[in-house]
Amino acid sequence: MFNRFVLIVIFVPLAIILIALAVANRELVAFTLDPFNPGNPKLTLTLPLFIFLFLALAIGMIVGSLATWVKQGRYRKLARQRGIEAENLRQAVSRVPAAAKGPDQGSAQGAALPKPTT
Repeated sequence: MFNRFVLIVIFVPLAIILIALAVANRELVAFTLDPFNPGNPKLTLTLPLFIFLFLALAIGMIVGSLATWVKQGRYRKLARQRGIEAENLRQAVSRVPAAAKGPDQGSAQGAALPKPTT
């Protein structure tokens, strides 16, 4: 239900705007990589303006996604470490004998658990 809402409210108007932008900007423009000789045909690309706009949008999304991914690396590392720690604790608890799991044997259970990593 939420996916359909997002599709209708966000993506459909965005698609309409992008299609209108593409139709309005169909003129050919020259994009040159040589600032000292703009007429150099080897370093000039002539395409409709909307293609350059869409390429800029796509490159911006990719660069932004990569920047976010790199910035959040420490949180992924911490999640991996805590996942390994939780798995070690689960295995340690499953190795504790059933007799040691009683309320009067709390110290025996605490001795069997590994030290947490920081």
